[in-house]
Amino acid sequence: MNHTALLLLVLTVVFYYVSKRLYARFGKVWLGPAILAPILLIAVMVGGDIPYTTYISDSRWLVWLLGPTTIAFAVPIYEHRDIMRRHAFALIVGVLVAMVVAVGSSFVLARLFELPPEMARSLLARSISTPFALAVSDKVGGSRDLVGLFVIITGFIGMLLGEALLSWLPLRTRMARGAPFGAGAHGFGTAKARQIGSEEGVVASLVMMINGIVMVFAAPLLAHLPI
Repeated sequence: MNHTALLLLVLTVVFYYVSKRLYARFGKVWLGPAILAPILLIAVMVGGDIPYTTYISDSRWLVWLLGPTTIAFAVPIYEHRDIMRRHAFALIVGVLVAMVVAVGSSFVLARLFELPPEMARSLLARSISTPFALAVSDKVGGSRDLVGLFVIITGFIGMLLGEALLSWLPLRTRMARGAPFGAGAHGFGTAKARQIGSEEGVVASLVMMINGIVMVFAAPLLAHLPI
């Protein structure tokens, strides 16, 4: 690891920690680690004329950590496993519908804007958490870098608009209110659902996990879509 890559790695951790503390104190969305930390890091790289390959070559293991992080969502799911037993059918049907909507809307966007095949296929996994999305992208012929960007954008928009949409939709039960966050905005949405309520957060975590697993298994079929 060269000195530049080491510095960028340290800055990544520092920016994440600082933005997390700022978000906890002020509660502003743009101060969250997913927004502020990348902006600061990009500013450093652009200002120092540092290529992306230098950064990612020695920091790729941070992406690997997304896997264990996602699996950690299983802890509250286990603690509230009675919810899964009571609403198993509704959860499964909801996840399947969410997957169809996500893939269908991605297909429409790709056709509408005449996106290149690689970009269009990267859109397919935008509604699931990053570890699952990267696995799906590899199988459908997308770009790992593009799918990561699309996942962040989708999650951020879902987190911003999710609560407002809930106030307009006739969703009254905690399960109904939590599920859309996990299905449409993955980790971002799950974090937002936890702020609304503990059970909403559990349902969002469960839906996010199931949605990601189903998409990974469906990826070989999605690879044959005429995009």
